[in-house]
Amino acid sequence: MSQLLDPTNDYVFKRLLSEAPDLLVALINDLRPDLPNIASVEVLNPNIEPSELTGKYIILDVLARDGEGHCYNVEVQVRRYGAWHKRGLFYLARTLGNQLNAGEDYQHLRASVGLHLLDFDLFTHSEAERQQAVWRFEMRDETQPKVTLGNVLQMNLIELRKADTLGLPPGPLSDWITFFKHWRETLTMAKITHEPVQQAMNRLKELSADEEARRLAFVRERALRDEVSLLNEAKREGREEGLEQGRLQAKQETARNLIARTEMDDQMISQISGLALEEVVSLRHEVPH
Repeated sequence: MSQLLDPTNDYVFKRLLSEAPDLLVALINDLRPDLPNIASVEVLNPNIEPSELTGKYIILDVLARDGEGHCYNVEVQVRRYGAWHKRGLFYLARTLGNQLNAGEDYQHLRASVGLHLLDFDLFTHSEAERQQAVWRFEMRDETQPKVTLGNVLQMNLIELRKADTLGLPPGPLSDWITFFKHWRETLTMAKITHEPVQQAMNRLKELSADEEARRLAFVRERALRDEVSLLNEAKREGREEGLEQGRLQAKQETARNLIARTEMDDQMISQISGLALEEVVSLRHEVPH
C-alpha cells in the first residue's frame, strides 16, 4: 500500500468525501454519534479551484447540508498555527449566520456543526488533556455546564495522533481513526469490518490509481510543505531579530552608563560598547547631564 495517496492530504480528503456523498454521510454520523443520524447530504462546495491547491493558509474543507437543513464543515488539518481555531469558529459562525435571509424567523435556524480531524496534538497542558482526544464544544454556562443554549453551534475536534495512541473503544469512530493513521498497513486495514471505512479504502485506491489525482495531490503537498517552511523561516527571523534587538539595547545601555558615570570621550565609549561613533554622539544628547 506504499503507493496509496495520504487521506490526510486535504486535497485527497476532499476528493474522497465530496465525490461520495454516502461516504460523507457515514463519516458525519460516526463522528457525531450524540446527534440523530442523517440520511443524505448535499455537498455545497464540491469543486477545487487550481488556485486553492497552491494558496497559502487555505484549507480544503467539505461544506455539506443535510435534508433537515443542518450544515456541516468537515476538514482534516495537518498543520498547526496559532489562530486556526479562531478561523474554524469564524467560518462556523458565518455558516450559521448565512442560513437566514432578512426577515426570516429564527425558529428556522438549523445547526452548524464543525467536524475537524487534527493530525497533531492540540490539548497537552495537563494530564487530563493528554488523556482525551475527542472533544465537543458548545454554548454552555461556565459554572453549570448542564445549562446550555443548545447545539446549533457545535465544534467537534478529534486529535488523530492522540486518539491512535490512547486507543478508543471498538466501534466506527475507532475504525476511522485507524484508517487515517494506518492506511498504509495492509494487515491492519484488513481487520476493519466497518463498511464505510472499507468503502473509503476502495475510494482511496481508485484515486491513487489516477495519475492526475496523484499529480494534484503532490502539488498540494508541496504547497503545504512550502507554507510550513515559510512559517518556520519567519519564526527564525523573528527570533534572530529579537536577539539582535536585545544585543543593540544592551550596547545602548552600556553606552548610556559610560556617558553618565565616566569622563570617557565618545571614541572610547564607541569602542567599548560596540556602537558606531554617530550613535554614541546621539545618545550623549539624550543622557541627562
